[in-house]
Amino acid sequence: MSNTHMSNRTTSKQKTNVMNDRAAYASRPEESRGRVSPEPESKTRTCFQRDRDRIVHSTAFRRLEYKTQVFVNHEGDHYRTRLTHTLEVAQIARSIARSLQLDEDLAEALALAHDLGHTPFGHAGEDALSEMMRDYGGFDHNAQSLAVVTRLEERYPAYDGLNLVWETLEGLVKHNGPLMTGGTNENLPREIVRFSNICDLELHTYSSAEAQVAALADDIAYNNHDIDDGLRAGLFRIEDLYGVPVVGEIFRSARADFSEIDANRVGFEAVRRLIGEMVGDCLTESGRRLKEAAPASATEVRNLDYPVVAFSEVMASIDQQLKEFLFANMYRHQRVNKMTHHAGKVVRDLFSAFHHDSALLPAEWRLKMRPVGSKAAAHVVADYIAGMTDRFALDEHAKLTEQGVLKP
Repeated sequence: MSNTHMSNRTTSKQKTNVMNDRAAYASRPEESRGRVSPEPESKTRTCFQRDRDRIVHSTAFRRLEYKTQVFVNHEGDHYRTRLTHTLEVAQIARSIARSLQLDEDLAEALALAHDLGHTPFGHAGEDALSEMMRDYGGFDHNAQSLAVVTRLEERYPAYDGLNLVWETLEGLVKHNGPLMTGGTNENLPREIVRFSNICDLELHTYSSAEAQVAALADDIAYNNHDIDDGLRAGLFRIEDLYGVPVVGEIFRSARADFSEIDANRVGFEAVRRLIGEMVGDCLTESGRRLKEAAPASATEVRNLDYPVVAFSEVMASIDQQLKEFLFANMYRHQRVNKMTHHAGKVVRDLFSAFHHDSALLPAEWRLKMRPVGSKAAAHVVADYIAGMTDRFALDEHAKLTEQGVLKP
């Protein structure tokens, strides 16, 4: 596999602006492997800060406001959306990165970008799009995030995508661990294989510690905030959580400490305590691993055969049991199932319609189409649908139904 080298390393002049309180194993902007398309460095921001800013200013980031976390956007004003979830992940990631003396800006950039490839309607939309793409190479939201930042965003005249630095791209793709363990890329998502032919992201190694922080922050955020939203929606009660180890103890304690307070506020307090417990465990276990491994650079972190940012075995077990509780009591709740069933139908209907009649697509997307019904055409349609918000997908479905293209 041939790869071009990332270029335009951070200049020595910029090194003087970089904070010196990072650990030896932290990623360092002054040592960045650079960008695919060379461009002048900023005089006031590190390359990681610049990547964070580009992500925040992207169209895909703004669309997260109207994409489902668990509840479809119109279900209520106070439920999480992909955008509010993303901001919460970024806050937790920065806190952990600061405590571990990592680069906060890189951790934040990765947290802000991690869900850019999500479809409308959350995991229900992704499942439906994966089903429709089964014969065309499948669909993966992590790979779609890479597609967004390397080719689908069209903001800059000199290149497609956001032209992010190597460390951001690598962390986006590998934040959940190595992707190639057997030396072959044949089972990798098409988008990752495509970009690997342009740039070697070292898919056989772990990611930076900052990317590992973003991944764990995502886990902490969505578990705790799904509890919050589930309680708000009345899908389960505080008392239902008492059977989950440690989680139940925290909720019991909060209830006992504030027995005269409204249950909603008790729930908020318990979630706050649980986040603190999980973050504290992460810091203790990650600190132990880093001390034991003593990596002298970010490269040495990548070359370890295990992650350095993690929960302890006890907390990992608690986290898994909490996931099982949420799966049974929230994600498979009748109310949520009804919503996700309709969402899946919307995505499947839209895919079938667009794949078989490119005239239904906007003009700029028709220009990208290959022969109707082909594998290449399927990928164009998947890109188009994945970028939709919940609201836009529902409106498109209603419009095509009204026109008689889709059956009611």
